[in-house]
Amino acid sequence: MATQHLTKSRYLAGLQCSRRLWRLVHQPLPEDDQAGSARADAAREMGLGARTLFAGGVAIDDADHAAAVRRTAQLLADPAIPAIFGGAFEHDGARVRVDVLERLRAARWGMRQVKGSTRVKEHHADELALGAHVLNGAGIAPASIEILHVNKSYVHGGGKILWRKFFTRSDESRKVTALLANLPARCAAMRKNLAARAMPHAEPGSHCNTPHRCEFHADCTANKPLDWVTNLPRLAARQAGELQALGIEAISKIPADFRLTAKQETVRAATVTGRPYVSADLAKLLRHFAPPACFLDFEAMMPPIPLYAGTRPYQTLPFQWSLHAIDAKGKLHHREFLAAGDKDPQAEFARTLIDALRQFAGRVIVYSAYEQTRLNELAIAFPDLRKQINKIIPRLLDLLPIVREAVYLPEFQFSYSIKNVAPALAPGFGYDDLAGIADGMAASDAFVRLASGSVSDPDEIVQTRAALLAYCKRDTLAMVEVHQALFDLVRR
Repeated sequence: MATQHLTKSRYLAGLQCSRRLWRLVHQPLPEDDQAGSARADAAREMGLGARTLFAGGVAIDDADHAAAVRRTAQLLADPAIPAIFGGAFEHDGARVRVDVLERLRAARWGMRQVKGSTRVKEHHADELALGAHVLNGAGIAPASIEILHVNKSYVHGGGKILWRKFFTRSDESRKVTALLANLPARCAAMRKNLAARAMPHAEPGSHCNTPHRCEFHADCTANKPLDWVTNLPRLAARQAGELQALGIEAISKIPADFRLTAKQETVRAATVTGRPYVSADLAKLLRHFAPPACFLDFEAMMPPIPLYAGTRPYQTLPFQWSLHAIDAKGKLHHREFLAAGDKDPQAEFARTLIDALRQFAGRVIVYSAYEQTRLNELAIAFPDLRKQINKIIPRLLDLLPIVREAVYLPEFQFSYSIKNVAPALAPGFGYDDLAGIADGMAASDAFVRLASGSVSDPDEIVQTRAALLAYCKRDTLAMVEVHQALFDLVRR
């Protein structure tokens, strides 16, 4: 049975939702193993990199909390130790591990936490406050409290990462001090929550995603109707409050005279009748989309720790494209590119795309503004390719606004994602058969792991690259299917 002590993660969960805190302890879900993810790899590397800023520091690696507390006490008592990594403390029913305790002058200590974000976030102060509360109770009042976060202006110069320049140190002492007065009462309330046998009630709402999406969201909303009113596009707080006051949770139960936007009314009507909505203006909206046409999709990564000289933390680096093209005779062609990963992929990405698009006439159809944004960045980054890239940009046509404005099917399930729209408009088409990689986040994570050398097994490398190619190809084929289905709707 899990112990009921507070930790930093449990404390933040309790601030977010009392129900989430209770379930984390009493009804936890199976752990989501992130050990092999690019994000976990980067977090581990950042933690080790931060330690290099405190020469001579000693790490406490004991997994057992009691043993770690004893080891921390020994190191605190040794004046020769300039810093402690992973020091363990316990007070007021809470246990914390501190990333770095830095020994200052006059037997004072500084508390340092390492964060992978490029800025200090509001919930970081709450996390630090619990740490400071526990340290105070353990007799180690921190003289200063800092967050080490990523300096987004850092440019990789090649060779090893210069961690002193990679991190920015931000003093959060004032923010934390302001929060300390409420800590004892908050901890007491959370301990009372955890001691209760029954799970507390909490109505799902916007807090479910702030600061992190709750892992229990699906369970907490399982009794909500499939057409829960929160699925209405751009539902205003005023509307949500009025519907709640009326006791209405289902879109299909919203009265016809309830004030909705035009888009919301389209969704409500389709949900009630089960019939698709197709605008009378669809043909006009599609007038520039007729073949010959190309269908283009990019995949990009944002590695937290830059992999290539001249790049910055979290810089968006396109590494893959897929292109389907329908020529004037109606024949479908496919071209693709996937970078090797051993060098900055941007220049090769751009050159191969330029060459491919020279082969096909017509507009270049995309499904968001993402591709244009990336092309604009590439045109700035590579002056020698700017002229050719700037010839591609005017050819782009975004299909997503057309779908949003002119079509809605109940099968969209309140989403205009290509992964919802394509199977709805083209029954039989889908993504379920893709092995390993079936969304952009997974694609980015997989390529970062390939490019960083985290994956070394030759068979796994081959399988991952094949999965990346299959996924990106499926996205452009989805656009082909949606494009054809829209023209079929016009002809009906």
